[in-house]
Amino acid sequence: MKKAIRYIALTALTCMLMELTGCATVGPNYTRPDVHVPTQWGGDDRNQTNGQFDTARLSEWWTTLSDPVLTGLVNRAVEKNTDLRKAKARVREARARRGVSGAALFPSVDASASIQRSKGSTQGGPADGSNSLSTTGNAQVGNSSESSLYTTGFDASWELDLFGGKRRAVEAAQADLEANEEDLNSVLVSLTAEVATNYVDLRSFQTRLSIAEVNRDLQQETYQITQWRSEAGLTTDLDVEQAKYNLEQTTAQIPTLQTGVEKAKNRLAVLLGLNPGSLENEMSERKSVPVASEEIAYGIPADVLRNRPDVRRAERQLAAETARIGVQTAELYPKLTLIGSIGLEAISLSNLFNTPGKVYSYGPNFKWNIFNAGSIRQNIEAQNAVQEQALIKYEASIQSALEEVNNALTAYMKEQVRLQSLMKAAQAAERASELAQNQYSSGLVDFQVVLSTQRSLLIFQEQLALSEAAVTSDLISLYKALGGGWKSMNPEEKKREH
Repeated sequence: MKKAIRYIALTALTCMLMELTGCATVGPNYTRPDVHVPTQWGGDDRNQTNGQFDTARLSEWWTTLSDPVLTGLVNRAVEKNTDLRKAKARVREARARRGVSGAALFPSVDASASIQRSKGSTQGGPADGSNSLSTTGNAQVGNSSESSLYTTGFDASWELDLFGGKRRAVEAAQADLEANEEDLNSVLVSLTAEVATNYVDLRSFQTRLSIAEVNRDLQQETYQITQWRSEAGLTTDLDVEQAKYNLEQTTAQIPTLQTGVEKAKNRLAVLLGLNPGSLENEMSERKSVPVASEEIAYGIPADVLRNRPDVRRAERQLAAETARIGVQTAELYPKLTLIGSIGLEAISLSNLFNTPGKVYSYGPNFKWNIFNAGSIRQNIEAQNAVQEQALIKYEASIQSALEEVNNALTAYMKEQVRLQSLMKAAQAAERASELAQNQYSSGLVDFQVVLSTQRSLLIFQEQLALSEAAVTSDLISLYKALGGGWKSMNPEEKKREH
């Protein structure tokens, strides 16, 4: 028994030293692919007005809109959103699976205990026909006998990772975990952008609703004026009817805008993990669309790619699939498992630990899949194809990220130019409407002028409100394209998280 224990310990120590001194690790070692990235954004105007990339400010970009209500909504969504909670659960799952892969590197030990009772028949008794008792713990009665056997022991096994297949599995599991962490960050980016976008939609609908109500009241006054002038014989019924359908057309827009307000509230509630209608009272006060108070610094393309969670996730997925090539390749090589067992057995429980009935076994178990009709090599080839797909996906994610940033920059800059023109147009339309109303009351112009200016005023004011919302929405899209909305943890925070 001592020799067996000494042998197992010596063998385990020897193999552990082999592991530490570096056994062969099959499969390719992963290196981040070198992908061409432009040094500047397309268009000289974008690079001239650009500043240094600020990840700290970008991680909480919604605070640049200086709207406490929006900041509160984002913070609540980060705590309660269902998609975010699901992404966190996926991270915990990946962390547990990494632990399972790591556990395969170490020995496993099982303890067992059993009691067996058996009863059998005999072909006959003693020659003199008398009954007798056995001296081995078996009781013989008539033509049957009963016996008991008590056993206990430990079984140990350890499959040595001679060619690194298990280490590659751990490497793949670690990369999977990191990919899931980046997926969590990606959900954060999308969530914060969606909350802000729906908040802007809500404020935009409220602003447009106020504009429609103000114009409705103005057109109501005009309608009354035409009625008075018609009763005085100063105008015809044509002016009255035109004023009436102009008023009703504006009034008909109000229910649609009210529906938009309610939908935006309900969507915000769901994003916050609440039931629809929960924000009805909280968001009933009408406020204007928030506006950014400062210029955004979007850095160079390489900065964006380092910060985009979807690009980082694709790169980690590529690393995982590369490691799995080694897992498949290790199947080509022999497997060596150390096995051993130590146990006790006795025919009575009281003698289990006092009896000399000790049993043990030990030794190596060698296995090599010599012939499998090429299935292992085909699995390796299949995994190489999977790794190639992951590489293509990584390259595509880079191109998609650059496209999103360029499009968001273009939309944000061009909408600002459009906004300036609409502001001037809305101001001119408001002055024209006032002049037309006064001149019509004095009989200097006909009603067609009033009707035209009031329609133009409503159109330009609504377009201005939409453009103001579009500028902020485009800014939100730009922040999202830059990968804003998540905060990179420092090493100590990450250690506590794990």
